[in-house]
Amino acid sequence: MIKEHYLQNATHYASPHYDARPEAETISLLVIHCISLPEGQYGTPYVKDLFLGTLDTSAGSGFEALDGLRVSAHLVIRRDGQIEQYVPFDQRAWHAGQSCYGGRQRCNDYSIGIELEGTDKQPYTAAQYQQLITVTQLLMAQYPALTHDRIVGHQHIAPDRKTDPGEGFDWAYYLTQLQTNNK
Repeated sequence: MIKEHYLQNATHYASPHYDARPEAETISLLVIHCISLPEGQYGTPYVKDLFLGTLDTSAGSGFEALDGLRVSAHLVIRRDGQIEQYVPFDQRAWHAGQSCYGGRQRCNDYSIGIELEGTDKQPYTAAQYQQLITVTQLLMAQYPALTHDRIVGHQHIAPDRKTDPGEGFDWAYYLTQLQTNNK
């Protein structure tokens, strides 16, 4: 259930990396990403730290390249299916960067970003797909401009920069399950 732009079964954290959507902007795009820090390591606190602006990027941390990076997503779905929310859905999370969909730039203005804990080469878990399907259905019910044909990967809106969620994401399965479970 979504109440006041928060997913009720998520653990909520307040990222400082967001701002208001442009006035009268309609949420009309869902962007699926993947993230792990360090890459391929799961269950670490580092994704949370990155989105909260508390990641140690000092010399020797292994995260020096992320110094000064201010990013967030609306949701993160962990490998075990646990969901974390960092930005309320009605606000603009900073997840897409330079991006374009259907001729429109600045996808952050009108999209919701969901990060799956993973890499773009490894398969995602059954728990992640189940949660993603459930969350997508809730979002589509809450924000009617979000439709099946307006669900994309980061790779689709920033193809020269991004590859996520990548070859490890089973689009056919996800979209089929979404259609099947939505009847």
